[in-house]
Amino acid sequence: MFTAYVTVTIMTALCNLAAAAVDFARSKWVLGNMSKYGLPHSWIYPLGAVKTAGALGLMAGIAVPWIGIAAAAGLFLYFIGAVTTVMRARCHSDVPYPAAFLLLATASLALGLTTT
Repeated sequence: MFTAYVTVTIMTALCNLAAAAVDFARSKWVLGNMSKYGLPHSWIYPLGAVKTAGALGLMAGIAVPWIGIAAAAGLFLYFIGAVTTVMRARCHSDVPYPAAFLLLATASLALGLTTT
């Protein structure tokens, strides 16, 4: 079970680091989506910072389990908010993107809780 936890956690961390890098680069398509969802562009750096902190926390959680559980729980809540924001904006075709990150965070949290 620990191997599954490490594999899913590393995948979740890498995906969130990639998403944060796109945020920090202020990609035009991300800014366009933020406008479409009704979010101010000034939020892009803080949102990227949250993803980065979550990813780093997941990686630290491999050595210190409670940090990983806290990071996974934080990312879980973050992506619940992301899915809710996209749905509230009625951009239903965009829901799979934050939902995939939500599933990764959920799997990391569940596996983290079962391996401690």
